[in-house]
Amino acid sequence: MNAAQAGRFRQALGLLQSGQRAQALSIAETLAGQAPQAADAWQLLGLCLADNGRQAQANAAFERALALLPGNAMVSRNYGVSLARHGKALRRQGQWEAAESVLRKALALSPEQASAWVDLGVVLRFLGRIDEALAAFRRAEGMLDQRGANALEVQNAINGVLADAGRPAEALAGARQLVALHPNHAPAHETLSNLLWENGAELAPGEDPLGEFRAAALAQPDNRALQLAFARTLMAARHAEEALAFLHPLRQREPGNALLDWFVADALDALQQHEQAAPLYAAAARGELGNLPEFLNARARHAFRTRDFALAADCAEKATRLDPRNQESWSHLGTAWRLAGDEREHWLCDYERLVGCVEVAPPPGFGDLTTFLQTLAATLDTMHNAKHEPMNQSVRGGTQTAGLLFGRDDAVIRAAEDALRTAVENWLAALPNDASHPFLSRKQRSVGFVGSWSVRLRSSGRHSNHIHSEGWASSAFYVSLPGSVLESGSESRDGWIQFGQPLEELGLDLSPRRVIQPKPGYLALFPSYMWHGTVPFDARESRLTVAFDMQPKM
Repeated sequence: MNAAQAGRFRQALGLLQSGQRAQALSIAETLAGQAPQAADAWQLLGLCLADNGRQAQANAAFERALALLPGNAMVSRNYGVSLARHGKALRRQGQWEAAESVLRKALALSPEQASAWVDLGVVLRFLGRIDEALAAFRRAEGMLDQRGANALEVQNAINGVLADAGRPAEALAGARQLVALHPNHAPAHETLSNLLWENGAELAPGEDPLGEFRAAALAQPDNRALQLAFARTLMAARHAEEALAFLHPLRQREPGNALLDWFVADALDALQQHEQAAPLYAAAARGELGNLPEFLNARARHAFRTRDFALAADCAEKATRLDPRNQESWSHLGTAWRLAGDEREHWLCDYERLVGCVEVAPPPGFGDLTTFLQTLAATLDTMHNAKHEPMNQSVRGGTQTAGLLFGRDDAVIRAAEDALRTAVENWLAALPNDASHPFLSRKQRSVGFVGSWSVRLRSSGRHSNHIHSEGWASSAFYVSLPGSVLESGSESRDGWIQFGQPLEELGLDLSPRRVIQPKPGYLALFPSYMWHGTVPFDARESRLTVAFDMQPKM
C-alpha cells in the first residue's frame, strides 16, 4: 500500500475499534480493491466483515491474506480470533457440530486462545465426548495458570466432566479443593452439593450434601450470588421450609425486590401457603418479571394449585407468545384447556397420534434384539455409579447416569445411538405436517440429540409426572424390565408409562390420558411438552431405560 492507502488503513482500524463498523467496512472494501496484493488490506477486510456479521466473507478475506503471506503469525492469529468468536456464537445458539468445526480451525490457526479451548470443551462435553472435553478444559486451565489468570470456571467445569466420566471420587476431591480455596464461588458450591447428593452415601457417608454450602451462605450475607444459588439449591432439594427461613433476612435487607419476592412465593407455594404466596406473585408480575416465561410458568403452577384456572391459562398463553418453543408453557396451556373442556387440548397433545411406540431394530453386528439389549444393559450397568437420584429430577427411587450418554467413545453406545436415531426418523416420517402446530410445525427428517441418559429404577421406583424443558421431542427406550412389569395387566399397570397426568404437586385430580405397557426393545416417543411419568412397581429386578431429548435437525 502507498502512504495514502496506509493512512486510510489506520483510519479504518480506528473506526473499527471505536465501534463504527459500517464506516470501517466501507474503507476496507475500497482498500482491498485498490491494493489486491496487500495482505494487510485483506486482513483488515476480514476483521471488518466479521464485525459486521458476514463471517463466510470474512473467512474468504483472511484466506486471501494467508495466501499472500503464508504462515504469517499476525494474520493467523487474527483469523483464529475471528473464528473463535464465531465458534462461541455457534455454541450459544446450540449449533454444536458446527461450533466444534469452527473452533478446531480457530485453534489450529491460533492455539494460544484459552477461551476458545474452554468453548471447545463445552461443545465436546455437550456432544458426550467426555475424554476430549476434559483434555480441552485441561489445556485451557494450564494456559490460564501460566498467565496467572482466573481459572475458577474451568476448574469447576473439569470437576463436572470428571463426574460425567464416572470418576466421582476425583470430582469430589476437586470440588472440595475449589470450595476451600474459593468459598465465595457459588458454582463450585453447587457442584460440590450435587456430587455429595448423588454420591455421598458411598464417598462421604453421613455428610450433609448441603452442609458446606449452607455454612458459606450464612458466613457471607453480602454475597448475593451465593445467597440466591443456595436458595435455589434448597428448593431443588425440596427443603422449602429452610429456603423460606433463609430468604427472610434477604427480603428484609431488600424490601420490594421482585426476584426475592418470587423466590419466597415459590417456597410458600411449595409449603401450601398459597394465600401468602398470591400477593407476592402478583407484585412480581407487575415488573419486568411479568414478561419472563420462567416466572409466568411459576405463577401458572401457583394458579393451578389455587384452582385459578383462568389465571393459569393467561400466564401460559402469554408465555407461549413470548417464547413459542417453551415446553413448560405449552404443557400448562394444554392442562388449562383440559380443565376448561377446550378441544384444543386434543389438538395440542393428540395422545394417540403424537405418542409413538416403535420397535427398534438391532444394530449391525448383533444377531438379534435380545443379544443387543443384553449387551447394552451390561454396558449401562457400569455407568450407574451414583447411589442416589439426581437433585431436582423426575427420578424417584433410582439412579441416572452422569453427563451425556450419546457421543461417548463406546461401540455399544454408538450402536444404540444409531439404531435409535433410525427409529426416530421412521417415526417422524409418518407424522403429518401442520404449520400451525407447536410440535408438528417444527418437524424435520432427522433430529439432533440435546440430552441423553440412562435411568435405573429399583423396586417402588418411578418417574414423577414431568415434561422436558430442553427438548422438542423426548423418549424412553426400554432396555430391561422386571418380570412384574412384563406381566402386569390393565388393573395394576406396574412400571407402565403414562401420559397426560400433570405434575403431582399441582394438586389436580386428573387421570392419565394414555397408558402404555413397556416392552424390551421398544421406544416410546412424544412431544417434550407432554406430561408423562411412570407407575411404581414391586420387583427384585431393576427397570433399565435409555432416554434422550431431541431438537429438529435441518
